[in-house]
Amino acid sequence: MLKRVINCLRGSVRLEVSGAFPERFLNLCAQNGVLFWNVEWLESTRLRLTLTRQSSRRVEPLAQRVQCTVTPAGRSGIPFFLARFRRRYALLVGLALSLAAVCVCSQFILTVEVEGNVNVSTATILSELRRQGLRPGAYGPGLNESAIRHEALIHLPELAWMSVNLHGTRAEVMVREAVQAPELVDEEQLGDIVARSSGIITRMEVLEGEARFRTGDTVVEGEVLISGQVQLDAPQYSELENLGYLQVRASGQVWARTWRTLTAVIPLQAQVKTYTGEQTSRWSLTVLGQRIEIFGKSGIPFPGYDKINDTWTLTLPGEREMPLALNRETYRAYTTTAVSVDQAAARQLLEQRLLDALEQELDGGEVVNTQYSSTQRDGLLEVTLQAECREEIGRFRPAQSQEK
Repeated sequence: MLKRVINCLRGSVRLEVSGAFPERFLNLCAQNGVLFWNVEWLESTRLRLTLTRQSSRRVEPLAQRVQCTVTPAGRSGIPFFLARFRRRYALLVGLALSLAAVCVCSQFILTVEVEGNVNVSTATILSELRRQGLRPGAYGPGLNESAIRHEALIHLPELAWMSVNLHGTRAEVMVREAVQAPELVDEEQLGDIVARSSGIITRMEVLEGEARFRTGDTVVEGEVLISGQVQLDAPQYSELENLGYLQVRASGQVWARTWRTLTAVIPLQAQVKTYTGEQTSRWSLTVLGQRIEIFGKSGIPFPGYDKINDTWTLTLPGEREMPLALNRETYRAYTTTAVSVDQAAARQLLEQRLLDALEQELDGGEVVNTQYSSTQRDGLLEVTLQAECREEIGRFRPAQSQEK
């Protein structure tokens, strides 16, 4: 196999030798160091053999010495292939430019691949790497992988580790996300548990502090539910009434029945699009992150239009995308007309949105009962949600002496 490659690179010639004694020609070639192989006898006075391109120039005098004639029977190899283009200057220039482009482009980053991220989006990582200079089109030998890694980790605290490796035109970025530390409670910070909303207490679990209410009591938003000021009772049969107060950090959970009212409105008329059939397109190329306009008007002649983007990216086998894309922006003209909204559908939409907003406000609470009401005024449909809920209403409030 190696010999075939070598012969292809240096070129070989197939010759036909005819004469009274062609074997003498073979002896002369061997004596004069002419390399030949693949000898084929056609007749007793005629044979074919293969020589290197350089050796073929030396066999003519040797053949004359033994009264033989040499006739070319074929040529193969890269030198003969390139010789076909010696007068085709355009092809030679194109070949030279292609080789130069390959040598130059191989020094630039064409793709940046990110692996290992789950919660941090790839777009966020690529955006930060672009700020540090790592992007498609960047000059590879001029990049400092260590500096890029350190700066990116400083600006991305969600990541704990990053590795930047350059493989020719491909930049491989491996990341590991940081494990979020649990929220720490400052035990030295004293305070109370207060109500974040009004309601009727259904259950209390006091872990530290003194309860100010009992199950079934009604509380108002902001009232202290579990006080951090605990009264120290005197020992039994003691003449002292109490021993004073101890300030602690109140903790515990308080569940209550609460009532909430939410309101939302929607217009009873909506603007509907009607496409006129007019449209225009704008074409552009994106090369190494740079946008190049190639066709289409710069202005848009329509007062109202929809913009539709289509992108075709050059993709190599293996689903590897290259930084070359063809973009088309299509602008479709439309006019708007006012139409009446289906009130039943509009009310159902608002009811669902109010329920979603209520569940988000409860943050783990439970909706026990809901009641909706609706009114129309000034061209608007107003829907009100009144809901009974069961939720945990306690929240910690630092002592006033520590807030100052």
